[in-house]
Amino acid sequence: MVRALDRPLGYAINWSRVWSLWPVHLETGCCSVELGAASGPRFDAERFGILEAFGSLRQCDLLIVLGTVNRKMAPRLRLVYDQMPEPKYVVAMGACSITGGLYFDSYNVLPGVDSVVPVDIYVPGCPPRPETLIQGIMLLQEKIKRSKIK
Repeated sequence: MVRALDRPLGYAINWSRVWSLWPVHLETGCCSVELGAASGPRFDAERFGILEAFGSLRQCDLLIVLGTVNRKMAPRLRLVYDQMPEPKYVVAMGACSITGGLYFDSYNVLPGVDSVVPVDIYVPGCPPRPETLIQGIMLLQEKIKRSKIK
């Protein structure tokens, strides 16, 4: 069996995917401020290949879920995920998107977005620091480098 890393074309495709992640943000909480800080000049997430050029959902390949997602928002989250092209990656950022956070015992809050969309990387914290988000993106890049071309 030939892996994608063994072929030069597969390596080039994965390299281009790693360094050109186009994010779409689903911001419903205070973690959006930390994402803004990570995009600012102090942390500069663009040097890690996270392009802050916002296009349509059909151009984005990275979904970053920030904050609490309730049951009414879940179908819309799934719709955003379904409109993205393959390959697509999901990062759950913050305690609210991972476990429901402070509102875990509410009847309307999801106990994690992984019940709606498949999550690739979890970035813990309440709210997580920009360094933590950058580390999560670096872990996602390592996952993309090791992935096989379909």
